[in-house]
Amino acid sequence: MRICVAGEGAMGNNHLKALANIPGVEVTSLAGGVKETTEEVAKKYGVPHWTTDLNESIARKDVDAVILTTPTQMHVAQAEACMKAGKHVLIEIPMADSIQGAEKLVKLQKETGLVAMAGHVRRFNPSHQWVHQRIKTGELNLQQMQAHTYFFRRKNINALGQPRSWVDHLLWHHACHTVDLFIYQTGEVPSQCYAVEGPMHPELNIAMDMGVILKAPSGAVCTLSLSFNNDGPIGSPYRYICDKGTYLAMYDDLTDGHGKAIDLSKVDVSMNGFEIEDREFINAIKENRQPISSVENALTTMQVLDKLEQQLKAHA
Repeated sequence: MRICVAGEGAMGNNHLKALANIPGVEVTSLAGGVKETTEEVAKKYGVPHWTTDLNESIARKDVDAVILTTPTQMHVAQAEACMKAGKHVLIEIPMADSIQGAEKLVKLQKETGLVAMAGHVRRFNPSHQWVHQRIKTGELNLQQMQAHTYFFRRKNINALGQPRSWVDHLLWHHACHTVDLFIYQTGEVPSQCYAVEGPMHPELNIAMDMGVILKAPSGAVCTLSLSFNNDGPIGSPYRYICDKGTYLAMYDDLTDGHGKAIDLSKVDVSMNGFEIEDREFINAIKENRQPISSVENALTTMQVLDKLEQQLKAHA
């Protein structure tokens, strides 16, 4: 399987590290945004071809599939170009920043028959898988999923502390993780959903603080707090409050409600959520099937985000 990774930033590096651990996979091209850093990252991971033009990469015969880790606003157009070139595509979260963009990708996937996957890595993190398996068997019943997603981004910088050429978004990017995870864990479309947001940043023109509440038909609720104003440790811890125990998930790690670590070594073939996600993408291509987080499967999440956005606009 010959892969092109598009994007040389933090997410691009996460996928490059993950792909290096998967047998039978070769990263043959890296398409970046900045010449100097793209060349540097290509050399670091031994990628033989690099460019700042994604079209150059997807025109290559030694590229079977593309992993897009580019700015959110570019996802729909780039995923469309990949599929029209006959390339399977994994689109980092979010697959689009509008419901119209998401619907367009689902339509393209059905027309081409290619594998088009949304990068909902939380579905693949061993911590969330452990909880999911027990909810599925009835061992646990979810009562509340509580999460907070905190960053300190009063200036337009990325996770590596570097200046960004694009503006991030609390709803369409960061809330997308939790909304999708709640839908995945409950297996239900929220029957109620509400959102509130704080003041807009005077330069970035985005809300810097937001709250989201969801309720599933079964009665389970999700409470999510998001902020770009948090001056402290960054990240997205999740608390699962269940009928039989409480569990705290932090990416690929899990503890019980009292801080006791839970062994996740037998949950999947890896302890790295990005590697497990990438393996699912590659296996879906090889097996000619749709992946767990196909763009069609993830469309429900985008529909909920759209509903939340309409609420926010109505109360602006």
